[in-house]
Amino acid sequence: MTNLPKAKIGIVAVSRDCFPEELSVNRRKALIDAYKAKYDASDIYECPICIVESEIHMVQALEDVKKAGCNAICVYLGNFGPEISETLLAKHFDGPAMFIAAAEETQDSLMDGRGDAYCGMLNASYNLKLRNIKAYIPEYPVGTAEECADMINEFVPITRAIVGLKDLKIISFGPRPLNFLACNAPIKQLYNLGVEIEENSELDLFEAFNKHADDSRIPAKIKEMEEELGAGNMKPEVLPKLAQYELTLLDWVEAHKGYRKYVAIAGKCWPAFQTQFGFVPCYVNSRLTGMGIPVSCEVDIYGCLSEFIGAAVSNDVVTLLDINNSVPADMYKESIEGKFNYTHKDTFMGFHCGNTCSKKLAACSMKYQKIMARNLPIEVTNGTLEGDIAPGDITFFRLQSTADTKLRGYIAQGEVLPVATRSFGGIGVFAIPEMGRFYRHVLIEGNYPHHGAVAFGHYGKALYEVYKYIGVELDEIGFNQPKDMKYKSENPFC
Repeated sequence: MTNLPKAKIGIVAVSRDCFPEELSVNRRKALIDAYKAKYDASDIYECPICIVESEIHMVQALEDVKKAGCNAICVYLGNFGPEISETLLAKHFDGPAMFIAAAEETQDSLMDGRGDAYCGMLNASYNLKLRNIKAYIPEYPVGTAEECADMINEFVPITRAIVGLKDLKIISFGPRPLNFLACNAPIKQLYNLGVEIEENSELDLFEAFNKHADDSRIPAKIKEMEEELGAGNMKPEVLPKLAQYELTLLDWVEAHKGYRKYVAIAGKCWPAFQTQFGFVPCYVNSRLTGMGIPVSCEVDIYGCLSEFIGAAVSNDVVTLLDINNSVPADMYKESIEGKFNYTHKDTFMGFHCGNTCSKKLAACSMKYQKIMARNLPIEVTNGTLEGDIAPGDITFFRLQSTADTKLRGYIAQGEVLPVATRSFGGIGVFAIPEMGRFYRHVLIEGNYPHHGAVAFGHYGKALYEVYKYIGVELDEIGFNQPKDMKYKSENPFC
């Protein structure tokens, strides 16, 4: 995907001076070989200058990984490790850091070949806390070369998200629509995360759109859209305006991203948008998201932020949906009960007007926006991309700032069921284990808005680590707890 960083993790081996240095040298070599045998070699960089034993070595290693263009580091304890130098390495490196340790290889080398990295990891963690240094430590951070290679690979999507946030600009247009206060939140936490925001007027966007009226690139854009829609091109008359709007947004991104490398958009889509622009922007939003530029609806800034994080973690297209409506009882009885291991309360429908990329729909058609057309002429509501969301694993999640600027988030893994929705918009029948309780005790109790970001796959593990790394308190991360795990607010007599 475009608009996302490429992780390059510098692997720096460390050694306690009273332990054999060759332990770290040989174990680092085995780790590098194991990673390259299984994963993309361009994800990592082996720091060859030295095994870090002292503060001077730390400075040399730091300069080397910076020169190599690394945007993250892995501090690898080949033996006990120098607790001061190794933590200073994480302190002075401008990017995410992880710590892992080598397991002992064989019972035959426990005299001169014992490294005690299992012990050294405890001292490393203690020093990190003393110095207020953030670091990612896997659930069980001690392993063989192959196991440590797997740990580093799990750090790759976490790296993309954390690095991406530091170079992200969110571009928004207009205030939230009336009666959509739920999508409003203080932007202070964006700055705390290192995210820049540019808030614009709809009038600015409208002026830019009008200046693109005779853009010579419009015919080529129309052709792209026609090829994507195929037989689903039910509203060909609106394609010229949609092409004009897409070019407007793409040009705006290039002209306004400034020194930032990555961009996401929080767009306005009603109430005046349709009557003034003459269409709805849903299809264009879906296309930009498909290009790797997440776009949220209804100027949902934290929804847009969540989408970007999801795209970085999954390295794939994401979407933003309303946690919308319950599944009718007769649909559950006919299409779900006995076929899938979910209760009725585990299911719901995720919906939005037409902003989900065609790559994530089972089939798609260009249509009009049914809800808006109840009060407006149909011809100004053309531009949605309708279709049932393709079945498969999903992660529903959101990062949000509260009214008092506290950062919180939720994560729930589930799936889109292969059940026809018989409805309109971009929509799917979702199933999440214990959704009913999650809905009540996380979403409602936590005062979350109705928008949730959707990643297409199970990415809860990486998202949870991203939330922790960027500063979300552990008791502020909600998830769909199993039956035998009560929520704090849950009635114990239920």
